Amino acid sequence: MNPRTHFAILPLAMAAVVLAQAPAPKALSAGSSPRDLVLNVGKSLVLESPEDIQRVSVASGDILELVAVSPREVVINGKAAGESSLILWQAGGNRLMFDVSVRKPDLNLEALRRELAKELGEQSVTVSFENGAVFLRGTVKDLTSADRAVAISEPFGKPVNLLRVMTPQGDPQILLRVKFAEVDRTVSSDMGLNLFSTGATNTIGSVGTQQFSPPSLVPSTSNGVTTTTLTLSDALNIFLFRPDLNLGATIKMLVTRQLAEILAEPNLLTTSGKPASFLNGGEFPVPIIQPSSGGVPTITIQWREFGVKVNFTPFVTPRGTIRLVVAPEVSALDYTNDIVYSGFVIPAISTRKLSTEVELRDGQSFAIAGLLDNRVTEILNKMPGLGDIPFFGKLFQSRSRSKQKTELLVIVTPEIVRPIPEGQPLPDVAMPRELLKEGPSKPPRTPGIDVTGPVPVTPAQESVPVEQMSHPEKPGQNTPAAAPSMYQLVPVPAVPAATPGTTPETTQTPPKQ
Repeated sequence: MNPRTHFAILPLAMAAVVLAQAPAPKALSAGSSPRDLVLNVGKSLVLESPEDIQRVSVASGDILELVAVSPREVVINGKAAGESSLILWQAGGNRLMFDVSVRKPDLNLEALRRELAKELGEQSVTVSFENGAVFLRGTVKDLTSADRAVAISEPFGKPVNLLRVMTPQGDPQILLRVKFAEVDRTVSSDMGLNLFSTGATNTIGSVGTQQFSPPSLVPSTSNGVTTTTLTLSDALNIFLFRPDLNLGATIKMLVTRQLAEILAEPNLLTTSGKPASFLNGGEFPVPIIQPSSGGVPTITIQWREFGVKVNFTPFVTPRGTIRLVVAPEVSALDYTNDIVYSGFVIPAISTRKLSTEVELRDGQSFAIAGLLDNRVTEILNKMPGLGDIPFFGKLFQSRSRSKQKTELLVIVTPEIVRPIPEGQPLPDVAMPRELLKEGPSKPPRTPGIDVTGPVPVTPAQESVPVEQMSHPEKPGQNTPAAAPSMYQLVPVPAVPAATPGTTPETTQTPPKQ
């Protein structure tokens, strides 16, 4: 027993649950207000006094029964529902007064308390019934426990959630390191032949499959002399011409190799359950036709994103792992499949994207996309009949072949990180050369607490209402600051009243901001 407490209550059996609502009574002097005791019918309480008890008095013996166990212990038995007063006189002259309420046990209430004790354990949750409603009071450790208490109470009546939740710690901060590696290899080969005549056998013309642009022949006659103008519209590999025969040929044999590499390693930081995104690329305008009431359509512009992009939402599981919802995307403008509308060139977008969900431990990595794309495109043109002649038919054929191989790899590594401690060196970017030495070396900043003084910060509460935890954005709790005014008020000095015989001074009004 606490030596500072003159009087203690030791609950027995089921009465311990009822008395959990009432504070332990202390010694009362003469004239003090009585303390309240609550027990159920058929239950008992033991009152233990540090001093000998000389006399006891009960207002109603039909409600309470007192049994003296020892000079310092008295057992109170609840006989019937009702209220009664209890007075005890101690040997030192002190007098203890109690208001005892004996209640009829509610089986539903007892069953609800047993279920709450099974599920919530040692958490302090009390319940009471009134007009078909179940009032839940007390403090729980998290929102999950509060929701569980409400769910348990629903079969017994309409729950009224008055629970408070212990102030939780801050959500863990998660750093997602993503590595995009893409290699695009393209090899194309072109082979073709075009024959042309500028006047052989008095004939001007050309022979070809038209796959590769042939030379343009434009004859013209001046003073009875016919001349032919030859124009080449394509950068060809081989150009042959015999002036004495007026015959020529253009031969295209071209092999092109292209290599494109994309490497991006974005780092994204967010808290558990909050989305984060990254875009390394840009936006291009797309005209959108909008109908109008006058019959003349209007064109609006929408911006579409392209480049290396990733969206992810992390969740820290109770097992300590990190579950990720990741949606990476690699896109580029494709002008080979563009369209032209009303003078607008609208490019297509070549996209590689995926959306997946993985679960990793802190620091583990996962390759969520390993894509190999091999494409071969071959175009063969030939002249009917002439192109089918053995050996010589090759002169009347043209071929274009393109091979494309794309490799894409996306590696994801989540980490639980914490802020850099105060006073530790900060990461910096390695500059290729030293910056200008003129000017300050440190950026301007707001002075610290050592200059401005301590900041009045409200200490964190031990517990908050459950509705505040569930809806932190509720009006009145996190009210955003008012937007700054678009106008600046400039004080204008007043012009003093002129006295007779004097000339008032001219006051200049400062210009408006």
